[in-house]
Amino acid sequence: MNSRDKLSTSFMLSQPGGPERRPSDYFYVGVMTDLVRTMNKAGAAKWLHPDVVSKLALCLTGYYQDVIADAGIWHAFIDQHRRLYEGRTLPFFPTDENYIDYEINPEDVRFLIWYFIAMSDADKRDIYPLDPRIEGLAESCYELLDHRYDDAPIPEHYQMAHELEMNNPEDLESLYGLGSWLFLHCYLMTPAFALSLHNLLLDPELDGDDLEAIGEKLDQAMKEDTIGPLAYHMNEWLHLIVDHRLPPVREKEKTVEELHPYYVKVMDHTDGRNIVFFKTYQEMNDFFIDILGWEKGEKHLSALEKSGWFAIMVHPEKGMLVASDVARSIAAPFNTYYDPEVARSQAFQLLTERGRCPSDLLLETLRQGWLPDARFPQTDDTALVAENSDFIARCYLQMYYRGD
Repeated sequence: MNSRDKLSTSFMLSQPGGPERRPSDYFYVGVMTDLVRTMNKAGAAKWLHPDVVSKLALCLTGYYQDVIADAGIWHAFIDQHRRLYEGRTLPFFPTDENYIDYEINPEDVRFLIWYFIAMSDADKRDIYPLDPRIEGLAESCYELLDHRYDDAPIPEHYQMAHELEMNNPEDLESLYGLGSWLFLHCYLMTPAFALSLHNLLLDPELDGDDLEAIGEKLDQAMKEDTIGPLAYHMNEWLHLIVDHRLPPVREKEKTVEELHPYYVKVMDHTDGRNIVFFKTYQEMNDFFIDILGWEKGEKHLSALEKSGWFAIMVHPEKGMLVASDVARSIAAPFNTYYDPEVARSQAFQLLTERGRCPSDLLLETLRQGWLPDARFPQTDDTALVAENSDFIARCYLQMYYRGD
């Protein structure tokens, strides 16, 4: 199978309702093929694996089809980004009056190239969005897409959300089909799910040859996991695409009649602070014994004995969480262990490495602005991280940030 046939096959498998061929497919396979050629001419082959280039071309072609068909996927993303982040259209890349909704834009292409590479290439997971190589690829790809825009046929199969209603029982089957396609094949959703999918398929309890078990795992993931650059659940994405708003959130009934004892003891000891930092395991273990009243003479949470630079956080209902190797990166005013030099090399990891920092602690840290020295590796750009920290955490951490 030659390279064009491989591209054509991957394209057909990615299409809504695929792999049946439609009249517009030949045009978009040509666009995808030309994007691969354009990116390689722009130097992509020197720093990206050929498979990454091919899949990136598929991602950009999906965006192209989405905008031309007015499918609503891209617009659900930028509309919600504006709602979340004070009217800003995109992460990282400012837009001005030249940005046109419902049409292709060079800033969109730049963001998608960063997003796909960061989520799909393990060696470039922390790539700087303003990397000149990304800008070079984006300029070449946008020029190609813009040049062919007026000739592009409408891919009608991308209009699958049109006429659907979230609360119409007659649309349930179509909504499930749309959700399945978004989850498994959509250019915008699948890159952020790549790491989750990799971990799912490596589950030791899962037989790689048991297709039925894999299907059940994927079906469960579709119901429970988050996807896409904003880390929304499938039901939330469907509401954003079909209804243009998130589903209503039901308030949880508060059933807790008394505060958690750990919360009470820590808050009393610290005069009202719910976070405490420790340099060594011994200091933290002594705190557990002296303040929380744990059994004397024991090594509590002994699996952490060889770690250091801890933070504990207490919650009135949940109790206590413990994180290691974070104290030097969190610039809380009462944290005497904060080290700007260490933070410059490690704080960014709290936003990008799953399981590194518990979500409640990270959320509080971001609310308080306690990551002033976080930066993309190999840069001094702390401002870009500060402005986009919540988005970065959503995109990289997914359920590890948005999960309860």
